Amino acid sequence: MNYFRRLRACYRFGFLLLHLLIGYVLVLLKFPFINSKQRALEVQKWAIKILHCLGIIVQVQGVFTFKGPLLIVSNHISWLDILVLHSVGYCRFVAKSEIGKWPIVGLLTSKAGMFFIERNKPKSAIRVVHTMAKALEQGDVLAIFPEGTTSDGRGLLPFHANLMQAAVTANAPVLPLCIMYLDRASQKQSQAPSFVGDMSLVQSVWSTLCADPITAQVRAGSVQMCEQRSRKEWSEDVKLKIAEMLG
Repeated sequence: MNYFRRLRACYRFGFLLLHLLIGYVLVLLKFPFINSKQRALEVQKWAIKILHCLGIIVQVQGVFTFKGPLLIVSNHISWLDILVLHSVGYCRFVAKSEIGKWPIVGLLTSKAGMFFIERNKPKSAIRVVHTMAKALEQGDVLAIFPEGTTSDGRGLLPFHANLMQAAVTANAPVLPLCIMYLDRASQKQSQAPSFVGDMSLVQSVWSTLCADPITAQVRAGSVQMCEQRSRKEWSEDVKLKIAEMLG
């Protein structure tokens, strides 16, 4: 790695730490005194700033609105996926419980309304699905990554249909989304944000900091209802749509 890339990465890292601390102070001192809509706007602005620190801009293809009730179903490549979707519009994510234990990030995500699921405990999944259905019935926008873990972005892993039950129960629409990370100069897929295999979070963050400017492309499909399908059938249909957008 050349000297310029290291210098740029250190510069980005300084601003990243600054905005992480700003977010930490924000949720502790400001969130208790503002309403849910104001919190959503603060989360969106904060996500945009974090992405800017990393040299990432977001490009949206397709017409859609983050208006609930709505369940967003997306492929999953990186820890950046949550920030990318938050920068487009506020939504509540379902994520593995380990994220809630990360320093600073755990507090930020929990205060942003994230649902945490313990993947090895079936009762945890049942509880989360019930909570999600209630949130959808109240008009919230939720987002899930049904692959259950990250991929390299070149294809899709098998979908787990259990969380789709929340949309079935609440009779809520689903929006298929596809996220891709592209090198801004070549428009080819960038592997820098990937968070797969034995890679640690620190390694993934450093890889992103060192990368050339990246475009996070969000492609939206058409909103769809269950229409008498089982949750498994619906999940497979949504997967096919995301695969088409992924190309």
